[in-house]
Amino acid sequence: MAFGKAVVSESVLALEHRVQSGQECYLKRIGLILATLVGIVAFALFANRATRIPVQRTVNANQENKSTVSQDFTLKDLDDHDVSLSQFKGKVVLVNFWATWCGPCKIEIPWLVGLQDKYAARGFTVLGVAMDEEGKSAVAPFVQKERFKVAGTPQSMNYPIVLGNDATADKFGGLFGFPTSVLISKDGRVVKRVDGLVSYDEIDRAIQSQLEPNDRAAP
Repeated sequence: MAFGKAVVSESVLALEHRVQSGQECYLKRIGLILATLVGIVAFALFANRATRIPVQRTVNANQENKSTVSQDFTLKDLDDHDVSLSQFKGKVVLVNFWATWCGPCKIEIPWLVGLQDKYAARGFTVLGVAMDEEGKSAVAPFVQKERFKVAGTPQSMNYPIVLGNDATADKFGGLFGFPTSVLISKDGRVVKRVDGLVSYDEIDRAIQSQLEPNDRAAP
């Protein structure tokens, strides 16, 4: 009888041990799954911050903004010459805040090159404002070496590039991400702002809308 009780006790203890081991294994699996999810979320947040493209701002990027007078600024170009926004008065200007490390910026650069080719003769220019912390040492080699396919042909950046800073960005209400583009009319008014990657078709139409009234007025 005592022997039977001992066997039963051992069986119960063994069963309890198995149950405990199973629970520990289950908890470890849950912990591993939670750790993996936390890692994925952390990576996604880091990647989003690295590219600096806020989702909400990208979604709302193509909304028309109320027209306001743009503030002038003066920055150095890659040849150390002063370039002011006011010197482009009389032209439609697309001020494009970008950085050499920004992936979406590289996607839209060929579109900007194409727009420059398409509308420069009609009084339009892109003005690229590079926001790299390293400044000229990072931007100049990129502009000199990089080529972008436009209509199947490799082309360099064909519009003015200046070295930006936070003070300049603040004149436009600050930056929520890269790239950020601000369309300015011929009389110096902000007519559109795009936070994030531009829609080529929409920015193309916006540029045309600023050029066409002047075209019709011309003799």
